[in-house]
Amino acid sequence: MQFIDLAAQQQPIRQKIEEKIRIVLDHGKYIMGPEINALEKRLAEFVGVKHCLGCASGTDALLMALVAEKVGPGDAVLTSPFTFIATAEVISLLGATPVFVDIDSETFNLDPDKLALAIKSLKSNDSSLHALPLTPNASRLTPRGIISVDLFGLPCDYDSINIIAQEYGLFVIEDAAQGLGGEYKGRKAGALADVGCTSFFPAKPLGAYGDGGAVFTDSDEMADKLASIRVHGQGEDKYNNVRIGLNARLDTLQAAILNAKLDIFPQEIDLRQDVAQRYTELLSPYAMLHPPCVPEGYKSVWAQYSLLTESPESRVHIQESLKKAGVPTAVYYPKPLHLQTAFAGLGYKKGDFPISEDTSNRIFSLPMHPYLKENEIERICAVFLASLHL
Repeated sequence: MQFIDLAAQQQPIRQKIEEKIRIVLDHGKYIMGPEINALEKRLAEFVGVKHCLGCASGTDALLMALVAEKVGPGDAVLTSPFTFIATAEVISLLGATPVFVDIDSETFNLDPDKLALAIKSLKSNDSSLHALPLTPNASRLTPRGIISVDLFGLPCDYDSINIIAQEYGLFVIEDAAQGLGGEYKGRKAGALADVGCTSFFPAKPLGAYGDGGAVFTDSDEMADKLASIRVHGQGEDKYNNVRIGLNARLDTLQAAILNAKLDIFPQEIDLRQDVAQRYTELLSPYAMLHPPCVPEGYKSVWAQYSLLTESPESRVHIQESLKKAGVPTAVYYPKPLHLQTAFAGLGYKKGDFPISEDTSNRIFSLPMHPYLKENEIERICAVFLASLHL
């Protein structure tokens, strides 16, 4: 059994993928070939925005968005500590400072109430209101923006987040690396903030066969900046550079593969709903279990199906029991970012973000992909429940 079965997904579209790869080999336009533009148009239409720009990775998508906002030293960007390092890494790469905000205990996404409190703390430079990072000479940080994370495929509460951002004049970047295909009140993930960013890492809901990403926006001005930043800050041509940029282009071969996979993506989203629903049906009757929360008006794309155990020790026992039965599991994420060595210089300490810390100690994920069969789901749940003596 696979945690994410890419081979099963490939079977129905293998011939189409090979045909699209052959076309790229025939025309030889391996960088910014016609498949890039075709994919961007399709993705913009799928998400419901004016512009989509393919790029080299989800990390580059976030970095491009921050570069376009001219983020730099002295700036603070607020984000979650319960996410993959890329979300905060890009802030630090530009010399800015990530300011972490704890998550909601039900959705695992950024808590809007704590977000508002963190901004007030920054504005007043008062760490007694909310944990703030250390800065040289205790200098005051300028809040510039927010990176919200659609964790495990579930969008954040964007009505609340965007209202807070507007109140304080901040930009919002949607980290939809796991969220593409999810929905919030009838709108698609990627279209829920000033800029949306996603990843095409192979394990993502829409994954390539290598690295890749995309940026989404309705702003013509932002799209022009991103197109320039993506190719070394070029202006009218590649030897006329109007800004400092990146080498962040999406490979044509990956775009060709993504075009084939995009054909079946809507059906796969529906299949993911079926798998998640069956998991929840089998597990929700047991009060000690905590199936994922999907609030009314939200739709998760189920990048992961994650549960909380009663304790760190019970997580170890459950994972070992499942492993012995041939069922793979994973932990996303075992240590929140504020406690990782890479961010030690920020001076955060254990206890600053208790919900993220507690969640990291107790969360784990079951196999999740569109091609899980009914008998596999039942077997996974049976082994899981047996490990709890239920």
